[in-house]
Amino acid sequence: QVQLVESGGGLVQAGGSLRLSCVGSGRTISGYNMGWSRQAPGKEREFVAAISWYGENKSYADSVKGRFTISRDNAKNTVYLQMNSLKPEDAAVYYCNAAGGTYWGQGTQVTVSS
Repeated sequence: QVQLVESGGGLVQAGGSLRLSCVGSGRTISGYNMGWSRQAPGKEREFVAAISWYGENKSYADSVKGRFTISRDNAKNTVYLQMNSLKPEDAAVYYCNAAGGTYWGQGTQVTVSS
């Protein structure tokens, strides 16, 4: 079992930046592909970004390409999502997941004011 805890969300003005963190516990996350998804009110959860075991492969939703960067530090059992040039439409609860969605965190709220 892997427990995931996200942090780093908050309120930011449009154009600003936030860095989300996801810390794993229970077992190492180094053997898992990791990802971030988000869910805005009234919308379905959507894919944001994913990263392979050692970070060599990354993928992004078209809506965040060039603005968001996913990374990981396996020594710290942590995955990050650096979010730059935030837009109001990026506002959502952001969830970390492991192993293709087998494990999920509780989410962290990101609010972007225009």
